[in-house]
Amino acid sequence: MLTNFKKHIEENFSFLKGKKSLIACSGGVDSVVLTHLIKNLNLEIALAHCNFSLRGEESDGDEQFVVALAENLDVPVFSETFDTHKYADEQKVSTQMAARTLRYNWFEEILSNFSYDYLLTAHHLDDDLETFFINLSRGTGLNGLTGIPKKNQKVVRPLLNFSREEIVDYAEANKLKWREDSTNQKTDYLRNKLRLEVIPQFKETNENLLKNFKKTQDNLIASQNLIDDYMSLVYKLVISKKSDSYHLNIQKLRELPHTEELLYELLKDFGFTVWNDVSNLLDAQTGKQVLSKTHRLLKNRDELILTEVVINPIDEEYLVTEEGISAPIKLEIEQSMAIGETEKNTIYLDAEKLNFPLKLRKWRKGDSFKPFGMGGSKKLSKFFKDEKLSATEKEKIWVLVDKNKVVWVVGKRMDDTYKVTQKTEKIIKITYVT
Repeated sequence: MLTNFKKHIEENFSFLKGKKSLIACSGGVDSVVLTHLIKNLNLEIALAHCNFSLRGEESDGDEQFVVALAENLDVPVFSETFDTHKYADEQKVSTQMAARTLRYNWFEEILSNFSYDYLLTAHHLDDDLETFFINLSRGTGLNGLTGIPKKNQKVVRPLLNFSREEIVDYAEANKLKWREDSTNQKTDYLRNKLRLEVIPQFKETNENLLKNFKKTQDNLIASQNLIDDYMSLVYKLVISKKSDSYHLNIQKLRELPHTEELLYELLKDFGFTVWNDVSNLLDAQTGKQVLSKTHRLLKNRDELILTEVVINPIDEEYLVTEEGISAPIKLEIEQSMAIGETEKNTIYLDAEKLNFPLKLRKWRKGDSFKPFGMGGSKKLSKFFKDEKLSATEKEKIWVLVDKNKVVWVVGKRMDDTYKVTQKTEKIIKITYVT
């Protein structure tokens, strides 16, 4: 196995050479073998062990074993003890999810604080097969069947091409010691049930199960890559980015075959779950929207607009002094000798008509003003409609207020009341810095 592993690293993970790698080591046979294999390649490594305090003395024994292994191999070791049950209760998540979150958050801290380049985990081919069955049983798309990625940002899994049988054979041949986790023999969890009861029966009926699974998975990955390439072309054709929103052209999308399937592929990573509601937006009236926990999808005329959900309390106000303000948006205020070129982001006002400090806030229903250059008053809601602003664009609008009177719809139009006239003696220039 060592020879095959060296070749595997040279062909697929050559980027590990000259880098510092952190190995997630539980003390089980998989991570122990990975540690020895990587050590034989003379790469700079350290071990990291999580004690989740779930199995009493057995958990403590695992920790002591990994510390001793690191000392024997003369490599650095990091060890941390977690109160996993307490964290799970506080976060209202399962024990498994709590352990996963604690583990990877801590690994990320070590990578960052001690300048390690990669985190190596000991996932192997049997793990990949189990994950395939789990995703298949829960219902998934093609991407969910392509398996555990060999590399995901800083997380690297060099053993994915090797079976658990190969790993155990290597450990026994080299007289390596490891720890057995007693919970691995319990069938309370779906993964353990698959590992102990289901997959062994598949292997009995087909001795080439893992080999055939790997071939099938390679075919699925090739198909997914083909779809990804096609979706890149679709994205360029139907999506445009404007500021912090994405605009999907409905007509261009409808001109392509399999419209709803394409819509799913374009939006699947943004947390939407009720896909009938998403597809119904294509024929909905302007203003209809669908929300996920993180994003909003809005129908606006002939397009769908995707934006992040941003919570902006409508009652939040900020004082603006004569020096201006730097947050939540930046307004620069200065005296001016004359009126310069007026733009949407720059206005000139009669200073004597202003009462500092002014207030900056989000616009509210019922707000009105006298748009510059017009004689009459207009509600902001009507002004926005005339400007053809979408619902998401309206949500982002700030107004500069003087004693509850709108001075400026920031970035759009100032109030005519505050304009500079022949009687003006002092001019103030306000610039919205985007």
